[in-house]
Amino acid sequence: MALKVSKAEVWAVTIDDRPGGAAEKLEGLSKAGANLEMLLARRSEPGKGVMFVTPVKGKKAVEAAQQAGMGRPENIHSVRIEGGDKPGLGSRIARTLSDAGINFRGMSAIAMSRKFVSFIALDSAEDQAKAVAALKKLKA
Repeated sequence: MALKVSKAEVWAVTIDDRPGGAAEKLEGLSKAGANLEMLLARRSEPGKGVMFVTPVKGKKAVEAAQQAGMGRPENIHSVRIEGGDKPGLGSRIARTLSDAGINFRGMSAIAMSRKFVSFIALDSAEDQAKAVAALKKLKA
């Protein structure tokens, strides 16, 4: 299975590190009909956390995200990779980025059955474009 590589528009928001902190930010998106593919939330400091989601599509979902305080960070440019899961593929993705001179700021991946999806966060639009080009050449 060939890898599908594309730019991903990630939205972020600071959340309170307490029960319900994440739920409060997500409820509006849910009511607006957002169909999130990726959600990553973690504590960033005592009492605060950060949450990343994608995609946020459609007028209602965008409005709900903005009302929840979400925005598209200017310093995070993401790439989405999807394909067939194989042993060592994460290592090959990391090596491909390294060989292209790209230092990523974050990577997440999950495999289900025989497929995987990964999101890579980069520092600039230039690195994002270089990563997409390099990863499209990677054979799965």
